[in-house]
Amino acid sequence: MKAVLLTFAGAAAGGALGYLAFSWVLGQGFYALVLPGALLGLGAGLAPNRSVAVAVVCGLAALAIGVVTEYHFRPFIADERFSYFVAHLHDLTPVTLLMIAAGGVIGFWVPYGKAARGL
Repeated sequence: MKAVLLTFAGAAAGGALGYLAFSWVLGQGFYALVLPGALLGLGAGLAPNRSVAVAVVCGLAALAIGVVTEYHFRPFIADERFSYFVAHLHDLTPVTLLMIAAGGVIGFWVPYGKAARGL
């Protein structure tokens, strides 16, 4: 149980750092939406994890933080509600969707790799 809590604490810290890093990088004129999900996964990977289920939760959380970050910085002009944003995710550009997906894959894969090796 302690390892699971450490993994989720690392994920939360990494996700927060990724959100802040994305904000800073965006201010510099670059678009790195992969950062929140990827850093969430890297933060989760710092703790010992032997559970594939924990890796799946981290991957889903990485996808969620990618969507929330995109919504916070670039909501739709037609309607700024989050429910509208989620209902129209398919209207995002392919690059945006790829970056959110890449963050989700990294958010899953780093903790999963440790679980698969039994670390």
